[in-house]
Amino acid sequence: MALAGVLFFRSAENIFARCNRCAHRTPAFYRSFQLFTTVRGLMVEAPQNSTHFGFESVSEEEKTEKVYKVFANIAKKYDVMNDAMSLGIHRLWKDALLHKMNPTPGTLLLDVAGGTGDISFRFLEYVRFQLKQRTKQDVRSQQTPSWNAIAESYAAGHQNSNTVSQAIVCDINKAMLRVGKQRAAEQGYITGLSWVVGNAEELPFGDNMFDVYTIAFGIRNVTRIDMVLQEAHRVLKLGGHFLCLEFSQVTNPLLARLYDAYSFQMIPVLGEVIAGDWKSYQYLVESIRRFPDQEEFKAMIEDAGFFKVQYTNLTGGVVSIHSGFKL
Repeated sequence: MALAGVLFFRSAENIFARCNRCAHRTPAFYRSFQLFTTVRGLMVEAPQNSTHFGFESVSEEEKTEKVYKVFANIAKKYDVMNDAMSLGIHRLWKDALLHKMNPTPGTLLLDVAGGTGDISFRFLEYVRFQLKQRTKQDVRSQQTPSWNAIAESYAAGHQNSNTVSQAIVCDINKAMLRVGKQRAAEQGYITGLSWVVGNAEELPFGDNMFDVYTIAFGIRNVTRIDMVLQEAHRVLKLGGHFLCLEFSQVTNPLLARLYDAYSFQMIPVLGEVIAGDWKSYQYLVESIRRFPDQEEFKAMIEDAGFFKVQYTNLTGGVVSIHSGFKL
């Protein structure tokens, strides 16, 4: 019996060592194995209000506080890190979201977890471009327009570009909003843009207010995804468009292995070098792996009351755009 016990624990140690070497490939399993070797099969029931913070189990209240601290820490380097982590591809993903939205002049946008304003800035530019195109068409439709008439038409189009369409950026994190406001001032987005401190799970807006609701790279960080989706449905008008851009599950097995290696081995290092914050970016990587896959998230959006729900994979499923309508 003694010999059998020794052999068992040596075998367990060998398995643990192998898991330790491949932890970057199977982090969830590795942590589960650590828990197993610690409690040795003891079943402990988690509190009912528990959730996850990356691969860590925390209370819902603790997660809200921890996520707030993460984004307060990285706010100033958020955009620089986005470029570094995605090699600039995040700009193309956000452009794709705007093309999917295809807003028209007069659209009222609510950009939740919009922090630094990337989506709202693109929205305003998109609508301004449409207004210019419309003005050109109106001028061409005139038989013999005078130069004064042309100038007045363009002036009217430019004047209305900021007042007809509005974007409201709503974010729970004041540090992110401060960075967004600074960027808006630097880039000349003075009118047509509002900034509101608010929780995505309990929005400070009335029912049936907005034409479009967007949340980009934010919903995986909330405590209750179901509550966020219900709030999105509540504040949208009938016919309103819900759009979510979020990291998702890679569909190609080879790309998935490369993506995992890059995510767990490189992104925290970049976070340390560029932002001086390893832990925050380690959490961001882990939060991506804990987010529901495309089909599961689609079902959650449908459960919240949205119709015509569909998703589009970008870059092999590294990110996805989920879309739905309030009908």
